[in-house]
Amino acid sequence: MGQEYKLNTKSKTLKNFRLVAKTSFGLEQVLAKEIETIGGSNITTGNRAVFYEGDLEIIYKSNYLLRTALRVLKEIELFRFKNVDQFYLKCKGIEWSKYLKIEQNFMINSTVVHSKDFSNSMFASLKAKDAIADYFREKTGKRPNVNTENPEIVINLHINQDSCTISLDSSGESLHKRGYRIKQGEAPLNEVLAAGMIFLSGWDGTTDFIDPMCGSGTLPIEAAMIAQNIPAGKFRKNYTFENWADYNYEIFEKVTAPKPKKKFNKKIYASDISGSNLLNAQTNARRGLVFNKIIFQTCDFKDLSITANNATIMINPPYGERLKHENIDELYAMIGERLKHRFAGNSAWILSASRENFKNIGLKTSKKIELYNGSLECRFNNYKLFSGKLSGS
Repeated sequence: MGQEYKLNTKSKTLKNFRLVAKTSFGLEQVLAKEIETIGGSNITTGNRAVFYEGDLEIIYKSNYLLRTALRVLKEIELFRFKNVDQFYLKCKGIEWSKYLKIEQNFMINSTVVHSKDFSNSMFASLKAKDAIADYFREKTGKRPNVNTENPEIVINLHINQDSCTISLDSSGESLHKRGYRIKQGEAPLNEVLAAGMIFLSGWDGTTDFIDPMCGSGTLPIEAAMIAQNIPAGKFRKNYTFENWADYNYEIFEKVTAPKPKKKFNKKIYASDISGSNLLNAQTNARRGLVFNKIIFQTCDFKDLSITANNATIMINPPYGERLKHENIDELYAMIGERLKHRFAGNSAWILSASRENFKNIGLKTSKKIELYNGSLECRFNNYKLFSGKLSGS
């Protein structure tokens, strides 16, 4: 399950559930700390996941407040099975009327690992769907409908060898879809990854933040939201937990009640060589209610002139994968040269999928972190920018 992150926390008076928050590779510890902050208990980390316990309020907080969670699952059943028939019977034996009304529609997402009985996840989903349909037919003569486009209830199956965990997906649409981004470029940065990068850098809003290749503005917008403590889910329209039988409107209202913004007096700079990218970033920033906290500028990084000290510079340049550059080597060499000669006294973080590209930066690496941007394995490198001669990484 990977390195564990354990905490001692006070027990809750309300009923606790076993929960799983999914995340991107490399952000597990960051997410565990976020879960600690909102009051989750018995926290342990796994691969791209954090396991913990919490009541309904913690489930709502997890969806509304966590910046590095992709989705949050509530476990409802755990069992072992010897074959496909027994799997079906155990699924059918669950009291589904506690979780799903006959008039509600649903879908099943499955993950299958090292199973001799299930060759693929679609087969597992089909058998579970049949079990649910038969459960309701025997009790009511009817069955709920399947909806793969916009389901009211989302059921998650995780099969590992002969063990099956069944959970309810409390989020629905992935939590990286904050609701503020309507404009994006060709290779947009995932909001969860952007927030995770900011947390990993240690930036907390007490210094300036600079993104000289901002694209559609995800990094500076997430930074502005973090700095002012604007909830990650402030602009989300719905969550699937609102369709659950035990949904508590009063608790959710309490969780989402407006709170004063944290004061932020430093500067966030966002620039890009593309005017259309910058317009997209400005549109998204307006929707995120942080436009007045970001200084936008259409500018090539090599011409960017900002006076800053002890600032965090964060760059997600083209990798030469999803975006092509006429000379990717020259681009990375220019980044290293500009950082060295224009931004001494600051700290730079660069995300890239190409280790060869990093060599062209020509700066000594202070820290290296493995992350994934979508399916691309990346390195997130830190450079402390001092005056003097360039040295290789």
